[in-house]
Parts: sequence; C-alpha cells; structure tokens
Amino acid sequence: MKKLFPVFAAALALISCKPKAEPQPEYVMPVPEQVVMYQVNPRVFADSASLLAVIPQLDSIRSLGANVVWIMPIYPIGQVKSKNSPYSIADYTAVNPEFGTIDDFKLLVRECHARGMAFIMDWVANHTAWDSKWIAEGHDDWYTKDAKGEIIYPEGTDWTDVADLNYDNREMRKRMTESMLFWIKECGVDGFRCDVADEVPADFWSECISTLREKAGRPILMLAEGHKPENFTSGFDLNYAWEYMAALRDVFCRDSSARELLRVEEEEYAQVPEGKLKLRFTTNHDEATKLSTVDEFGGHQGALAAYAAAIFMNGAALLYGEQEVAYPDRINFFEYVPVDWTANPDVRGEYRQMLHIFSEYPEIHGPDNKSFSTDDVLALQKAGDFLVVVNVRPEGKTIKTPEGWEGLTVNDLRSGETITLGEDLALSEYQYMLLKK
Repeated sequence: MKKLFPVFAAALALISCKPKAEPQPEYVMPVPEQVVMYQVNPRVFADSASLLAVIPQLDSIRSLGANVVWIMPIYPIGQVKSKNSPYSIADYTAVNPEFGTIDDFKLLVRECHARGMAFIMDWVANHTAWDSKWIAEGHDDWYTKDAKGEIIYPEGTDWTDVADLNYDNREMRKRMTESMLFWIKECGVDGFRCDVADEVPADFWSECISTLREKAGRPILMLAEGHKPENFTSGFDLNYAWEYMAALRDVFCRDSSARELLRVEEEEYAQVPEGKLKLRFTTNHDEATKLSTVDEFGGHQGALAAYAAAIFMNGAALLYGEQEVAYPDRINFFEYVPVDWTANPDVRGEYRQMLHIFSEYPEIHGPDNKSFSTDDVLALQKAGDFLVVVNVRPEGKTIKTPEGWEGLTVNDLRSGETITLGEDLALSEYQYMLLKK
C-alpha cells in the first residue's frame, strides 16, 4: 500500500489541477542573462511515479519566477556495482520505472511548456553503468580500458559504479549525439545540463552542440557543469560559477572579506565571451548532500542573504528544489527524501520576491558593478540606478551611504516603499537591500 500511495496522490492531484487547453503552446526560450532555473530532483517529490508528482507543483515553481526547469537524470539505473545513483545510466533513451513512463515524461515537458517554462534534462556523457545497453550490445571498444584490456571507472574518482567512456571512438560519439537528439525530437526537451562537462573532450561538445541545434531547428539551451573557458567555445550558453560558490562560502562561513566576491567575479568573467554567462547558486544536488543552506549559511535569513549575494552578481540564477521551503537537513539524492512543500511560506515568499526583482530589472544583476563594499557588507551600484547591499555577517553592521546616494529618495524594491537615505546605512544581521533611484 505504501508504494501505491504516491501514484494515487499524484493522479488525484493531476485530476484536480487545471491543465492548459493547448497541449504545447508557444513559449520563449530565455537568453542566458534572463535564465531563472529550477532544479528538479524527482526523489524529493515522491518515492514512485515522481514525474507525475512534479506536475501539481509546476504552478508553484512558475510562481517563484522560474523560466527553465532542469530535471536530474530520469534514465534506468545500472544494477551492477550499483549505488542507486541516477548518474549511473543503463539506457540513454529510456525512463526509469521508479520515476514513471516515457508518456509521463512527455506530459511533464508539455505541462512545463504550457506554463511558459523551457525544459532541459540532465545528460551524463562521461560514463555509463556497468550493465548499460551499450555494453550489453558488445561495444566494449566504446570504453576506456587498462593495460589488461579491462574497462575501468573514471580515473581519479571513486565512481566505482560507472564505466568510463572512450572518446577516441567515433561511433560512440555519433551514438551519444543521436541519443540526445531522441529527447529533443521525441519528447520536446529544450536542451541539456551536461554532467562533468570538463571531463568530456571539448571537440566532442563542439560537434554535438552544433548538430543538436541544427537538427532541432529551434533554440536549445546548453548548460555545462564545468568551469573551463572551452565550455563556451564549444557552444555552451552557461557554465557553473564554482569559484564564486567557494568564495561565497569563505565570506559567509569563514569571515573572508566581502570584497573577495568582486575579485572572483572579475577573474571568472575575464575568460567568458560576450553573450555567455555563469550560473549562480548557493546549493545544488551535490552540495545539498553535505549541508543544507540553512545550516551552512547561518539559518533562514543567512541563506537568503547568501542567495542575494549570488544572483545579483552578474549571472543567471539557479534554485534547487527544496531551497524555497528551507529544508533543514541534507538531501541524499541516491534515495527518496520527502520534502514538505508547505513549510516556511515566508522563506518561499522571499525567494519569489528576489527572483521576480531579478527578472523585472535585468540591470540589477548585470555586469556593471561599482563597488562600495567593506569587509562585512557587499555594496554594489548597478548600472547607475540600482544599489544592492548585503550584510554578510550574523550581527548588525553599519556602512557609509555610497557616494551619490546620500539624501536621495529611492524605491525599496523589497518593501515597495519610498525611503530617503541618510548619511549611513544600518543593517541588521544578514539583512539585504535592493534599491532603485
């Protein structure tokens, strides 16, 4: 009975929700600087039929301001040497029965499109499961081997549940691209988040992404889980701001100067071509296995302040599904972890407000940064007309009002009120302000 309940609940929720009349209406793929991405881990929505269980939450996800949904791997998981990781893929063109059926997946894509959200899926091009369809078909030469001629797991890792792919093999490359095209053509997906993209040859990505865009005949969004400049020359639109994430931790958790965030941002963008962007975040499925944002950043308000310091620093925005309810514990994505989506509505409201400001005023998260920061307060004038101020400490701080702002009557974008700025700005613990002239 326990296993049947999520299926029943998901079906009941689907009946009660109001589907759009048009199965796949037009929607606009956001350009990189407009991306507000929501990461779906199916295993926090239900312990079975989780693709259907996501659908009743889509209105809530859209209300947060998301315009792109990224779903973690939904493929069958290998059983040989298994750790139950969704990143150990047995078949690139099938759906894991744990999550549902391919028809459930197609419905989920359509329902995202019906709400104006693009839909991208996780892709794992570096390795497969040991009992993958490719190995079963006898394609041993598609894999990396040791001196004894035996297939190995990726060198330098502890990923013993997966077999390393050999990108010297042209047939494997062709099959990989064809498998990605399957999801674009058959299911209507709008792109991919590519796992450990830095470990896959850049020339493969260049060929692959070019083919995907040509065959799709519509905009395709490509996100690299990587940080190399080659991600962009290969055709990716976005890659991960890992360096900034590390700096954010140093500032909030180890008392580094808030000025370090500016230094890291400048170093990151020195290698990013125009029109490409870094993805800003405070957690994701990997990071949430170690600590919740609530624990890591000093509670609800600290987590929100850290998010403000992330997304308003020149980049696209990512929200991992569970942040908006301030889930208090770690989430091991190798297993089912139920999340209460009704928890902490005040926190959800603040994330929603932040992301709507992010979308409504593109200049407030653009590249034009004039810093008035101190060690304890990130203070950025953005495009002349906006001021982002974040207290990165768990106690109150006061800074001198930035030059050109003292005495001004400005719009407080968070409260909706007009305020007149004095000589100083007094900030409570982890307070952040978003102001407009």
